[in-house]
Amino acid sequence: MPGSPRQFDLTGRVALVTGAGRGLGRTLAIGLAEAGADVAVTGRSLDALRAVVKEIEDVGGTASAHTADITQPAAIGSMVDDVLGQHGSIDILVNNAGIKIPQSVLDVTVEAWDDVLGTNLRGPALVAQAVGRHMIERGTGKVINVASTYAVVGAVGRASYAASKGGLMQLTRVMAVEWAPLGVNVNAVGPTAIETPMNEALFADPEWRQRALDKIPAGRFCEPDDVVGAVIFLASPASDMIHGQLILIDGGLTIV
Repeated sequence: MPGSPRQFDLTGRVALVTGAGRGLGRTLAIGLAEAGADVAVTGRSLDALRAVVKEIEDVGGTASAHTADITQPAAIGSMVDDVLGQHGSIDILVNNAGIKIPQSVLDVTVEAWDDVLGTNLRGPALVAQAVGRHMIERGTGKVINVASTYAVVGAVGRASYAASKGGLMQLTRVMAVEWAPLGVNVNAVGPTAIETPMNEALFADPEWRQRALDKIPAGRFCEPDDVVGAVIFLASPASDMIHGQLILIDGGLTIV
């Protein structure tokens, strides 16, 4: 029935979450498990991934850990093969892995540019390519790219990060156009600043906190749990007619 809570039930589906060892990725992995999905978590630290697997198992879910550096194409292929070998399918891909190196346009180094674009844009593209082939063969799948408000707005010191997230949103649209006829939905979420390990230095600066908070009509920062609902929606049958969209989770930041 349309609108039924069963539309959001992910029981029997397998979700792969990148960058799942900490921060937002960890919360999304646990949230997908709580919605019924079996979850494969991937990242660079096996210890961190195992801790997330235990958290999921402690709430009655099923999960597995798979290490991979998504800047390395061979590592992506091996990781996807491992997930398919263990779970049999991948129904949901959450491209969450990302890094941030704050530098102004004049100060961006080639190394920083390559690191950020390699992790935030090339990596998700290659993971989606590997998983997308499997989804297209089956004629079904959900891809959710974790973008940012910086996909649509600019900010001082965010040259490489904003470029990577803007590029990821354009990639989302192209993937959606190509894959919608093949049964695969591709969409994105765009959170504003979240207090995660990646953003510790920013949130430790009281002046930055106040400036950033003043721009958010809702009067508070985004939290990892705020993103879970949108990801579950985009992973579920409730979003079957949604393709190439960006859900901004920003407390109204981008409307003022």
